Amino acid sequence: MALIVYGLGVATGLWRADAPPLRRVALALLWPLGPLAFLLTVALLVGAALIAFPVFAGIVAAGALAAWWLMG
Repeated sequence: MALIVYGLGVATGLWRADAPPLRRVALALLWPLGPLAFLLTVALLVGAALIAFPVFAGIVAAGALAAWWLMG
């Protein structure tokens, strides 16, 4: 399924981008970096929130402990 989504993204980038052919190919090849950049940004923001807001850190720790206890 992931390859189908990737293939559709590449095809859309090649077909619909308003750019010269070389830039279209670069866009199609770099397309998967968008979701990775989103995940990295969210992870960094959560990490900063853990430091900036100790109550949030306690809630996350309690949730992680509860999940570990329920799985074990």
